[in-house]
Amino acid sequence: MIKITFGANFLKSAKKLPKKQQEKFAALLEILQKNPFRPGLHTKSLTGKLAGFYSFRITREWRVIFQFLNPDKIKLLEIGHRKDIYK
Repeated sequence: MIKITFGANFLKSAKKLPKKQQEKFAALLEILQKNPFRPGLHTKSLTGKLAGFYSFRITREWRVIFQFLNPDKIKLLEIGHRKDIYK
């Protein structure tokens, strides 16, 4: 199972999510630990200034940006609405 760590402001941002998205995110963390590329997460490799990072979907509108620190460790960096998170 993959170990998950959090960036400096990640948990503060997660607490600002609407309640429904917070609950869905909590459920998706278990899936992420088992298989970060499971199709239901819609994980994708990012490009441009975010090259080397990945994102997965909480819902159609909400995303999480993360990076692999090594094959067994992921660091969650940003969480937010898709219109804001990639800026």
